[in-house]
Amino acid sequence: MHGGGGGTLNRVRIAFGTDEQTELTSAITDELGRLGHEVVVVGGGAQWPDVGRAVGRAVAGGQAQRGVVCCWTGTGVSMAANKVDGVRAALCTDAETARGARRWNDANVLAMGLRLTSPEVAREIIEAFLDTDTDAGEQENVAKLG
Repeated sequence: MHGGGGGTLNRVRIAFGTDEQTELTSAITDELGRLGHEVVVVGGGAQWPDVGRAVGRAVAGGQAQRGVVCCWTGTGVSMAANKVDGVRAALCTDAETARGARRWNDANVLAMGLRLTSPEVAREIIEAFLDTDTDAGEQENVAKLG
C-alpha cells in the first residue's frame, strides 16, 4: 500500500513502546516484523511517560530510525516523546493522518491509542507512516518545530 506518498522505507530499526500489552500491541509488532523492520522494544513495563521518553530517546539518539508508541489514548505517550529534542511524535487515528504527519511534519514517532484502534486500522496507519516521504518543500516548516 503506497497511499500516494511515493516512498518506501527500507528495512530499519523501529523502537516500540507501550505501557500495556494487548492484542493490538502484538498486532503492531507483528506488522512491523512482517514489513521487514527490526523491532526493538523499549520501556517495557514502564508507565506511559517513561515509555514515550524511552522511545523518543532511542529515535533522537540514533538507536532507531523511527518509533511507535502506545497508551490508552495515545496522547500521553506522544506528549512524553515530544519532550525529547529531535522527536516529532504524531498521534494518528487513521492512515491519512499518518501520511500527513510524515509528508508535512516529518514525524519520526507514531503514537496510537489502545482504546479505539483496531488491529486492521493500526496496520493501515503503520503502512502509511512508514511508506510516506517528507515533502522537501516543507523542510523550512519542519525546522521551525525545533
